[in-house]
Amino acid sequence: MFREQRVRSALLPTLVVLSLLLTSVGATGASAAQATIPSTAGAASATATPSCSLLIHFHRNDFSNPTKINNKWFPLAPGTKFVLTGHANSGGGLRPHRVVIIVTDLTKVINGVRTLVIWERDYSAGQLVESELAFHAQDRHRNVWHFGEYPEDYEDGRFVGAPDTWIAGLAGAKAGILMLAKPRVGTPAYLQGLAPAIEFVDCAKVLKTGLKTCIPGKCYHNVLLIDEWNPLVPEDGHQRKYYAPGVGNVRVGFVGGPEHETLVLAKVTQLCAKALAQVREEALKLDRRAYRVSKLYRHTPPAKHTLRARPCR
Repeated sequence: MFREQRVRSALLPTLVVLSLLLTSVGATGASAAQATIPSTAGAASATATPSCSLLIHFHRNDFSNPTKINNKWFPLAPGTKFVLTGHANSGGGLRPHRVVIIVTDLTKVINGVRTLVIWERDYSAGQLVESELAFHAQDRHRNVWHFGEYPEDYEDGRFVGAPDTWIAGLAGAKAGILMLAKPRVGTPAYLQGLAPAIEFVDCAKVLKTGLKTCIPGKCYHNVLLIDEWNPLVPEDGHQRKYYAPGVGNVRVGFVGGPEHETLVLAKVTQLCAKALAQVREEALKLDRRAYRVSKLYRHTPPAKHTLRARPCR
């Protein structure tokens, strides 16, 4: 997810209200559920921000083959490795930033749905600052959902905890849409994830389609632009993500905010079974450690090796 969307504790009551609104929405159907984040007092209410809605009702029966994620804009095949490079200001000025994302061959059941396990690592100036397991699944309409995260924080190379863990279905957390099956300009802003217990909220909106964007060595056409933001803390600015068909996220930019994160897709590779086995072991280490670190995580079953990658030649 690159940038974590956090809100301060003073805004927690607003998130609780949102959680209750979302809970009151029916659990079936595919029409828009207009559960809007209320305005907050002070600086947050001074800026008009589009509402953020749970556009599609969650129902676990809609996930017939959830770990086969072949959404046009966000394909996730086991063994795919994405490397994005750029700069970000996480304090102390702009520094080189690198994000490594690997689609594992592991799955984990969350809120009754078997999800695909993604392993993501963030590096600032060459040093690991976060190692995260994220959990995605695709419904029968090809919407890709985000079911939670276990993000380990590191300082000076040392593990310092995972306080921002959230799991859909636990502690009031709600899964959200990471990528729509048919993103269109004019679609209402939609919820990507909500976890009141840790003051987490993510919203997104389709800004443009049919764009061209170039990164070093390659240009992409028919690109989709998604705007992401924390609606309760507008001073954090917005993150802009560019998605190329059949590839996924190829560029990240920003509007406002202090972080000024920019990334471009530097490399995409497909790991074979032998290389992916090494990744699997590292991801399983995180999964096992999560049970010691997070009380919330203990309410989930262990990740399992249920998928296959191409054999090594």
